[in-house]
Amino acid sequence: MPSNLTPALVRRVRLALAEAGATTPENLGPEDAVALLVRTAMAPGVAPKLVKLAVRASLALLADRAPGNSLEVRVPPFGAVQAIEGPRHTRGTPPGVVETSPAVWLRLATGGTAWGQAIADGEVQASGTRSDLSEHLPLWPRVVPPSSPGTKL
Repeated sequence: MPSNLTPALVRRVRLALAEAGATTPENLGPEDAVALLVRTAMAPGVAPKLVKLAVRASLALLADRAPGNSLEVRVPPFGAVQAIEGPRHTRGTPPGVVETSPAVWLRLATGGTAWGQAIADGEVQASGTRSDLSEHLPLWPRVVPPSSPGTKL
């Protein structure tokens, strides 16, 4: 199955990082580049286009790590992917849907918010038998936003 984290998407991630002034090692892999972009997009006052790209790239990474078509993960207005193995659907609403805001998605992807806490706080709407993403999040070990001391990838 082809990757959702396409070479074109990775190029856009690297270009966005350069435009944002982020220092990136030359040997930075695609997943690490997405992690750095997400961390950069979580900083206060960042441009919406950077947040949009960070959401789309991190959703693509989720779809690569948990391939399937039984769950649609929606982060309006920036993106949606289908993930998680299970019953395939081809039209209409999938058997499972997860929806949240861009800020909450980025916190979930980085471990800044735990899945269960986001559900309990009403920050995530999840329906369907395969809508629990706790096995798949965070996408990386805890990533601290750049404004915090001790930032590490």
